[in-house]
Amino acid sequence: MSLLNTLRASAGAVALSISLASGAALAGPGHSGGDANQSIGAPGEASQASRTVTVTMADNYYEPEEIAVSAGETIHFVIKNEGEFVHEFNIGTAAMHAAHKEEMMMMMEHGALEPDRINHDMMKMDMGHGKTMEHDDPNSVLLEPGDTAEVVWTFPEETDLEFACNVPGHYESGMVGQVKYQSHGS
Repeated sequence: MSLLNTLRASAGAVALSISLASGAALAGPGHSGGDANQSIGAPGEASQASRTVTVTMADNYYEPEEIAVSAGETIHFVIKNEGEFVHEFNIGTAAMHAAHKEEMMMMMEHGALEPDRINHDMMKMDMGHGKTMEHDDPNSVLLEPGDTAEVVWTFPEETDLEFACNVPGHYESGMVGQVKYQSHGS
């Protein structure tokens, strides 16, 4: 089977798994899975952010490891990769992260993602039906060592959310943090 046919078959399997995902509210393509009717929030406007939270990614942990939020709060995140490897900051449910890890593995298998760099040309490659490996969802950033990016996110009503790195092996190594909801009085 040619590389192109292999990529198309892989893309088809991913598309099928996405279409079979229960009716979850998804942040965008490529971040599938989740619990039925559960929203993870929405992209926010920086001008509406109540605060800025800096998140440092290292090999393999986040600082801070936990982020306190209120329902409806918009937070401006500044994400810095101070590690030696590519890392991701992705807001989602545990089920979404499990599904996304499979996609990240496919990115590595096809050369779009290397341990310490992102092959942007490979990420733009058409895998069939207009699907690419580009990592451009609003709830997530994928950063090479030394890079910084921003995410502005409005959190929904209390939901079990976490932020995680889905680069193969990183989540399992402990690169996951909890989103903790606080009451308005705390």
